[in-house]
Amino acid sequence: MANITIDGKPYSVPDGSLLIDAIDQAKTKLPRYCYHPGLSVAGNCRICQVEVEKMPRTVIACNTRVTEGMVVHTASAKAKESQQIVLEFLLANHPLDCPVCDQAGECKLQDYYMEYGLYDPKFDDQKVKKAKKAVAVGPTIMLDQERCILCSRCVRFTDEITKTHEFGIFNRGDVSELDVYPGMELKNNYSGNVADICPVGALTDRDFRFKMRVWYLGSQESVCPGCSRGCNININYERSRPYKSDKGRVMRLKPRENAAVNRWWMCDEGRYAYKAIDQDRMTTIRTTAGATTWEAAVREVARLLKAAPAAKWGVIASAQHTNEELYLVRKVFKDLLKWPHLGYHEAGEDGPQDEILLRKDKNPNTAGASVILDLGAANGAASVLERARKGELEGLVVFGRDLSKMGAPGLLQEVRSKVRTIVYIGSAQHATAAAADVALPEACYAEKDGTFTNFEGRVQRIRMAVPPAGDARPGWKILSEIAAEIGEPLVFSKAEEVFKRLAAEQPAFAGMDYKVIGSQGAVWSRR
Repeated sequence: MANITIDGKPYSVPDGSLLIDAIDQAKTKLPRYCYHPGLSVAGNCRICQVEVEKMPRTVIACNTRVTEGMVVHTASAKAKESQQIVLEFLLANHPLDCPVCDQAGECKLQDYYMEYGLYDPKFDDQKVKKAKKAVAVGPTIMLDQERCILCSRCVRFTDEITKTHEFGIFNRGDVSELDVYPGMELKNNYSGNVADICPVGALTDRDFRFKMRVWYLGSQESVCPGCSRGCNININYERSRPYKSDKGRVMRLKPRENAAVNRWWMCDEGRYAYKAIDQDRMTTIRTTAGATTWEAAVREVARLLKAAPAAKWGVIASAQHTNEELYLVRKVFKDLLKWPHLGYHEAGEDGPQDEILLRKDKNPNTAGASVILDLGAANGAASVLERARKGELEGLVVFGRDLSKMGAPGLLQEVRSKVRTIVYIGSAQHATAAAADVALPEACYAEKDGTFTNFEGRVQRIRMAVPPAGDARPGWKILSEIAAEIGEPLVFSKAEEVFKRLAAEQPAFAGMDYKVIGSQGAVWSRR
């Protein structure tokens, strides 16, 4: 370890570590553009200038190693002057178009000018113009060369992370410009990340571009439900206007740093899946008796389930559901009603996988479902559906899944012709929801609290960002009310209470609560 001093305070940091990392560890603000902890050090923006005693001139913190006894000043007159000079050079050819730039409000050039700039300009306003102004370089990203400060983050991302090598910096001097290589297009599975790491308005997300000013956005920490990786995300939602059916309440998803899960990235598949939150949603209650209130619907479903012969009914659970909801599925159907035919959609059947983040299993909670439901190898969704197809079941309760997309073509029609009653509980309006006799609208992941367990056994929180659409309710609330109506005291006022009961009964979750899980998750203890 090296003992150093930063702005008059002593710190002990790993010997040979980067000075900028030591400054971050000290929670001291220092401007930077090219430096990113997930990428190699380029040292080309030069704004992270600091004064180090016994050195003749200021140095860049991103490419300087700490040594024993180093004394560093990040806000001295000498350091501030160097930062201002660098910032003026970066702005020399930058267009002054902040009011019409979509990056305004989260632009580091704009922010740092107010914090570290405020200088008297020495350059005239004859700015070098670049060729490409708001040009699409791929399906997801727009490039504005005039705004680029040549930090090279995007170049290093496509070289080092995706290894697809789309970006390069061409020409020299003040006519240098960022572009994709001739004949190439930015269309890798992680292209949206270049907009996240671009510190200015050079690379912007075509999906979010001019949709909303960022100061009208709220943000909530959550987890992407797109696959079993469980990437940490921030849900950015509209908080300035009431919900309207023609406007998405959730405006975008952004990756949230978690070194143990997704680091700083997320895939495009998960990033743009937020649109499903407001598309093809089931928002109203539908029952055979015409119930329109939750109280009446719960009574009707409870009567139906109590009267159902256990051996003649089956349940299709979903690994898209939270640990809390799967726990109540088990309590209601396996422990209380004693139904023998209970299954869920098995892992590893859904899509592509890569070495970065994408997992073949597109369910966020397969690991949780396997432990909580504890069905063994024989009782998957396929076996339950086969019984229904053969006419061995009189009724079926389906959570979320669309049977028309499971198994062979025509499966839903076969099941519907053989099964007398189908109860659907889910958020999506699809073929199975339409075919069901009873359909109860459920809140999606952005509209409820709970936890998912990823493929590595890390239990992570999801949190409600927006209120449920229409009449929808969280699945744990629907199940607890059904259980109470049947006669089992499983009434909970919030998801946290369900998780406490789960942790008390399931050894894998022993010792966990929402506080222990926190914002980075906690790994369960399976023995």
